Amino acid sequence: MIDYNTIQKIIDTAEITEVVQDFVSLKKRGVNYLGLCPFHNEKTPSFTVSPSKGIYKCFGCGKGGNPVNFIMEHEHLGYPEALKYLAKKYNIEVVEKELTAEEIQEQNERDSLLVVTKYANTYFQEKLHKNTDGRAIGLSYFKERGFRDDVIEKFELGYSLDVKDALTIAAKEKGYKLDFLEKTGLTIVNENGNFDRFRGRVIFPIHGLSGNVIGFGGRILKKDVKAAKYLNSPESDIYHKSKVLYGMFFAKKSITQLDKCYLVEGYTDVISMHQAGIENVVASSGTSLTVDQIRLIKRFTPNVTIIYDGDAAGIKASLRGIDLVLEQGLNVRVLLLPEGEDPDSFAKSHSATELIGFIEKNEEDFITFKTRLLFNEAKNDPVKKANLISDIVRSIAVIPDTIIRTVYIKECSDILEIDEKVLYGEINKIRRKNYDNESKKGISPDENFKTAFPAVPSFVDDVYSESQEKEIIRLLLHYGNHILYSYQEDKYDEPRNVSVAEYTIHEILNDDLEFKNLVYKQIFQEYLDAINSENTLDEKHFIYHPEPQISKLAADLLSSSYTLSKIFKKGGAHIETEDMKLKQIVPETIIAYKRKILEIAQKDSSEKLKVAQENKISTEEMNSIQKEFMQITSVISAISKDRGWVVFK
Repeated sequence: MIDYNTIQKIIDTAEITEVVQDFVSLKKRGVNYLGLCPFHNEKTPSFTVSPSKGIYKCFGCGKGGNPVNFIMEHEHLGYPEALKYLAKKYNIEVVEKELTAEEIQEQNERDSLLVVTKYANTYFQEKLHKNTDGRAIGLSYFKERGFRDDVIEKFELGYSLDVKDALTIAAKEKGYKLDFLEKTGLTIVNENGNFDRFRGRVIFPIHGLSGNVIGFGGRILKKDVKAAKYLNSPESDIYHKSKVLYGMFFAKKSITQLDKCYLVEGYTDVISMHQAGIENVVASSGTSLTVDQIRLIKRFTPNVTIIYDGDAAGIKASLRGIDLVLEQGLNVRVLLLPEGEDPDSFAKSHSATELIGFIEKNEEDFITFKTRLLFNEAKNDPVKKANLISDIVRSIAVIPDTIIRTVYIKECSDILEIDEKVLYGEINKIRRKNYDNESKKGISPDENFKTAFPAVPSFVDDVYSESQEKEIIRLLLHYGNHILYSYQEDKYDEPRNVSVAEYTIHEILNDDLEFKNLVYKQIFQEYLDAINSENTLDEKHFIYHPEPQISKLAADLLSSSYTLSKIFKKGGAHIETEDMKLKQIVPETIIAYKRKILEIAQKDSSEKLKVAQENKISTEEMNSIQKEFMQITSVISAISKDRGWVVFK
């Protein structure tokens, strides 16, 4: 147990901004800080840190608390372990006896796995530095690779003896259970006995964001065996390869400070670049990039430069995977090293200044790089050129930013010598198809609900239209539980009903929009919570709401005379009430809301342009304002064209 005085000292010392910044890139916004929530995927920052109150709060997923809560939630630690983490961060001594075998057994499984990997990491380091074979084989290998002692120590490199079960025996003698050794992948258990997975290999520990060792990579040194050159820990409760980037623990601070991340392939690439003085570098460990890995980078910076060696075949094989990076909205640049060089060798032969200079001079945006790389092979072959154009179009189509897509279309039009209109046509087809496919994964709209216009730009986040928000809340209060439409993902599936509330919430959140009126916002949130918990809310919930403002608003809107808007059909006495027209009214109301806030944002942007012109600001600032204005105008025009509305200029 940690004594009370130590706990109080940890709580008094831990500063919420410092704790969160180890994991999230924060930007100052007034008296608070804002960043992308680490607990759910979001495009627009809603994660707020309040230094004065010592708390964090995400207005997207609802998570919040103090520094200890944050570490518990983010690192999946228990309360005592989170306190120890913070104590280590602030150099606060925690007097605690060493864990016995019985105490290890009492720990939950995840904590036990971390204890085992921590022991194994220490064991491998000791064998590297203190064992005769470790020094002669393992340490000699690292020295031959040119790694300095301080770098070997920093990355906690090690060596596993070329003995069947040396680690397993040593760990069991220390009281560590075979069950946990097997679950971490350190020991392989089969009918022939127990075997050390990494025997005869140099060891590269893989650290989580908090610095805990969660897995290992091992390189075999023998040349006459048929075993894999590199071997990683298998999936476990603490190690998920698709969610981890090697070196992120050591790189995250530098990535945040420099607002840039270099992505390389292997362990030694990362280590050599660190040794050369470039610390904002991580590795995918030789695997194709995953969405989770990309989102991990995005938490610290939107700017990524992928560094390739001169192997053209290897580059082409990885190009398709990089479309995932574009799709997540990151700014991707590519650096091609000279022939025969890789990041490891190039870093060893150049200083940090030379490396940075070379990168800045030779890196180029990914789309341009890809176009030039493939165009050289295809320009004299019509079939290959057609395939190339299709390939490039697919990459551009996944880019979420309208302006960036437009710039790339123009540039590719020049390089590929093809009309921009053709590229626009193909890209729009792909985007529409992608939209339809994505819709099937969540709410699948029927033909009346499909839209061809792009999303509301993420920077339109401080615009308020009271009347539009009120109308959406009115529809929710009256018809939230009404079925808007039904669909089947497969003809053998049961029909899926989509309510007015479900559709409305999906459409608002899909564009990362939020109501500014706090009463409307709370009603919206309560509908969202109900849907997430598979519950329904009726009128009485809001009429008898404990918040007087909500109960009053509900009474006002539910008794409004215009809830039964009558539409007379020409030539007959038939009357259609509002609830009969929901399939038309609901989407039109939401689209009208989006257009309204865009028009307000457009007006604000226009005013900014006038002020900027009068004050003669820098060209860079002027271009930024003009870019925002053009993007807003483009979306307004697209909405109006799609709905057949008049555009006033």
